[in-house]
Amino acid sequence: MRFATALAPFALFAAAVPAYAGTITIEGRGEVRAAPDMALINSGVTTQAETARAALDANTAAMAELISTLKEAGIEPRDIQTSGFSVNPNYVYSETRDDMGYTLPPKINGYQVSNTVTVAVRDLKELGNILDKAVNVGANTINGVNFSVADPTELYNEARKQAFADAREKAELYATAADATLGELEAISESQNINSPLPMPMYARADVAQAAVPVEAGEMTFEIGVNVQWELDNKTN
Repeated sequence: MRFATALAPFALFAAAVPAYAGTITIEGRGEVRAAPDMALINSGVTTQAETARAALDANTAAMAELISTLKEAGIEPRDIQTSGFSVNPNYVYSETRDDMGYTLPPKINGYQVSNTVTVAVRDLKELGNILDKAVNVGANTINGVNFSVADPTELYNEARKQAFADAREKAELYATAADATLGELEAISESQNINSPLPMPMYARADVAQAAVPVEAGEMTFEIGVNVQWELDNKTN
């Protein structure tokens, strides 16, 4: 009897603790939309001439004017970065064949120099004017506009809260359906994504640029995905 009496409190404690039933892992997603507050444009000059030297000199003069114009438009030096430079020969291909029937090799017919800069525009109200001014001073290629948010920290944090709440709501639903309860939190992992319109190549010539280029920034989606794992306990009766 003494032995049975001594075991009785332990039996009561075991009966009060939910039995471990395994784990449950649920994916949750959170999404926040916000308007961008800056844009990155890739703009440059491509020149051609009979010699590489002549093509380079023309390109250097045009790029110097482009960079000067960008700075005069309010772009800070830290927001202008050279992102591409190339010197390439222009080839002329011939269908003429030699005595053996082989096509003759191409000949060099001048040179092409390309120089591009990536520019951060932090005042989106000026984006159209800056694009227009760049074209007017000789920028003959603009390779796209990428919108972004300078500091997305708070947007991501809000998406994280939504993602975890989404995961927990689903997990509680499954636990209830399985006649169980959520136990200790075991693990959390996340992935993040920014959805925005793809940059569209833009080509223009100075003689057709008459007014500020119309641009629409729209909104961006900041998305967080989380995988959360809990212990799953059987309900006590």
